[in-house]
Amino acid sequence: MERFLQYLFDGLSIGSVYALLALGLVIIYRGTGHLNFAQGEMALFCTYVVYQLGEWGIPIGFALVIGVAVGFALGAVVEVTLVRPISKKSPFAVFIVTIGLFQGLNWLDGAIWGDQILPNSAVSKQANFPTLFPSKDTDFVTILGAAWRLKYLGVLVLVLVLTAVLFFVFNKTKLGLAMRAVASNPESAKLVGIRTNRVLMFSWGLAAAIGALGGVVFAGINNSVNLGLMFTVFIYSSAAATLGGFDSPGGAVIGGLAIGVIENMGAGYFPEWIGQELKLGVALFVIVVVLLVKPSGLFGTAKVERV
Repeated sequence: MERFLQYLFDGLSIGSVYALLALGLVIIYRGTGHLNFAQGEMALFCTYVVYQLGEWGIPIGFALVIGVAVGFALGAVVEVTLVRPISKKSPFAVFIVTIGLFQGLNWLDGAIWGDQILPNSAVSKQANFPTLFPSKDTDFVTILGAAWRLKYLGVLVLVLVLTAVLFFVFNKTKLGLAMRAVASNPESAKLVGIRTNRVLMFSWGLAAAIGALGGVVFAGINNSVNLGLMFTVFIYSSAAATLGGFDSPGGAVIGGLAIGVIENMGAGYFPEWIGQELKLGVALFVIVVVLLVKPSGLFGTAKVERV
């Protein structure tokens, strides 16, 4: 029982990070109908910004607020300058643009902060990347013999609170309804007075802001940031959004937690088949199976088109 609970807690912990980034993917898709392949790298850029603010002596709370604001601005600017003009010519081209943005942001991060793991004692004033939650060796709770670190438990609580807020926004506010209307049919949305350009810009900004939060949290868990930090997390998050449904924030969270638990259970109970090295294969397997069996995801809405 203790072993099972430990794998469960570890899976929920890392799954919370997947859920955060998956929420960003869902917000963009729900608000615009597009998929953002650069979501992870946008989050990584904001994470580097928070690291730099920490180097300048700014407390993590203020640094996080600035980092999230930078993420929102970055997402909004990308939508206005790149996505909006290109999507009018070819919706598929948006996907290609986000791949280019992925490469460009990763290069920019390397050009500014280098390719080393930061904080680096040789060049940094910080010993570890700042974390939002208690991270000492003694900061954990024990449940039936299994330990759950407070910094991991804090991430899970953060995800659940954020999900509740987004559920309220999407279902109980004019902005949320406008985002759904624009994603479903932007032309009809314009006819009923919805300012589609503002909705699209806000959707990308909000998604990037949530991604920034996920990047900072994940860097805090790892105590460092580097150029490859978010690439694997993005794949897991894509699997989570695919499993839960790209138009369901709650589904993205459930999918992220499920992916985290499944990969940890598999690696723990079947080390000779999966182990720590092949955990990524679990996420890719989930993507393939869901796309074959239920392309809209477990909680997604299947689109019906008249012919």
